[in-house]
Amino acid sequence: MKKKIEIKPIGIIYTPFKKLESIPIQGTFNKKTKGRIELLKSYIEGLKDIEGFSHLILIYHFNRSKKEQLIGKPFLENEEHGIFAIRSPHRPNHIGFSIVKLEQVKDNVIIFSEVDILNNTPLLDIKPFVNHFDSRKQVKNGWLDSHFKKKLSRNKS
Repeated sequence: MKKKIEIKPIGIIYTPFKKLESIPIQGTFNKKTKGRIELLKSYIEGLKDIEGFSHLILIYHFNRSKKEQLIGKPFLENEEHGIFAIRSPHRPNHIGFSIVKLEQVKDNVIIFSEVDILNNTPLLDIKPFVNHFDSRKQVKNGWLDSHFKKKLSRNKS
């Protein structure tokens, strides 16, 4: 299983976030901030019909992560969890993904909102977010559920 896999960037993601500390936990908590993708011109043809989708899944490389951990602390708490139970950049392959709202496409530039990505991040792939495929009912959210239950109970009071 030591076969080498090579992945090449298809573009660069540009955002206003220059430091990790300034990024929202998830883009859905930051609906107004915009970012842009500059896709390599050789991939423009792949954007055909993308404007029919409201949201995109961006797959990218956490290129500034220099370490690999199997245990880490998420932003929401001080308790440690396994790397596959959190969304830390310090993963074995340093791969990240975000769901963003598509705003505009012009030539090889994609403007999007709901940003949670560092500036100058290499883009590996784009997939359309399809509600019929990408949403599930009766989802368990592991350790995160306790954080959202607290928030919901505070909002009701």
